[in-house]
Amino acid sequence: MVGEMDENVDPASTLQVVNALIKADKDFDLVLMTGRGHGSAESDYGKRRRADFFVRHLLGVEPRR
Repeated sequence: MVGEMDENVDPASTLQVVNALIKADKDFDLVLMTGRGHGSAESDYGKRRRADFFVRHLLGVEPRR
């Protein structure tokens, strides 16, 4: 998860990692938070997406809506 307006970690750096993952044929999930800066994962939406990810991938079930 990365904020489009992040001033701490340049989003271009994140995209370089994405490029490397694609070149290595690795699966990954990426959430781009538009209009947000560093710490965007702590928004209500970010927290829900993170929790849903862990439920889906660690518990093996679909999260409730």
